[in-house]
Amino acid sequence: MRKVRQRLNVEMSGKLLNFCYHFRHMTTAKNAAVKKVPTKKSLAAKAASKNGAKLGPKRASSYDPVAPERVAAILAALRKQYPDVRCALHHQNAWQLLVATILSAQCTDVRVNMVTPELFRQYPTPAALAKVEPETIEPLIMTTGFFRNKAKSIVGAARKVTEEFNGEVPHTMAELLTLPGVARKTANVVLGSWFKIADGVVVDTHVHRISRRLELTGSDDPKQIEQDLMKVVPQKEWIDFAHRVIHHGRALCVARGPKCAECPLEGLCHAEDKTWSTVEQHKGARAVKG
Repeated sequence: MRKVRQRLNVEMSGKLLNFCYHFRHMTTAKNAAVKKVPTKKSLAAKAASKNGAKLGPKRASSYDPVAPERVAAILAALRKQYPDVRCALHHQNAWQLLVATILSAQCTDVRVNMVTPELFRQYPTPAALAKVEPETIEPLIMTTGFFRNKAKSIVGAARKVTEEFNGEVPHTMAELLTLPGVARKTANVVLGSWFKIADGVVVDTHVHRISRRLELTGSDDPKQIEQDLMKVVPQKEWIDFAHRVIHHGRALCVARGPKCAECPLEGLCHAEDKTWSTVEQHKGARAVKG
């Protein structure tokens, strides 16, 4: 009996070992059959990892944001979107436009247009304003903000225009810059919108923001932004370009939550802070301010 049991145990052990061997072989074969075939993407990732490279969207080395053909495409899209543009500040002459532009600093054009009718009704000319003290007009312009400084600038400009320019607003950049409260932005508005003289590009908060987003400038200094734009935008386009960009900044390319899905420039814009994009976004293509 003992020998029979020993023989049975040996036979059972052999069968068990044979089963384990075949089971292991079948499992290995099955795994080999379902093993994934390496794709081009996975092979590229493996090679990049081996070489220490990082995968991800990369700005083309040949990309030039101010290439003439790209700038021309931007201008064409803006022209199509905003064919009839004009200054949003209501005015009937150069003096009214000058005053309205001074008032527009840190204030909306809508608010300025609510304030100027009564101001011009009471003081229709530079000579009329030149006779009063700044405090006199403060109540009329208070809602535009910074009204004390603005009152001083307006009265100061009225006196200078009356005394040194025979009551007529000068039409050169150099002369306009001698007026109190007038810097290049205000001077460009008056020269471009009233006198139709393209001496520079208006750089307000909208032009600043959108020029940065479109990578037409890398600066946050208004003077430098203007110089950068003057280099890439044809002079004949300076006046309307500024008007169109300002309209675009109010309608679609707003500071927070730009309406990129509706924007005619979406395919040309690589801004970092886009809300929706079909193209690569570039780090740094955004306004630091504004």
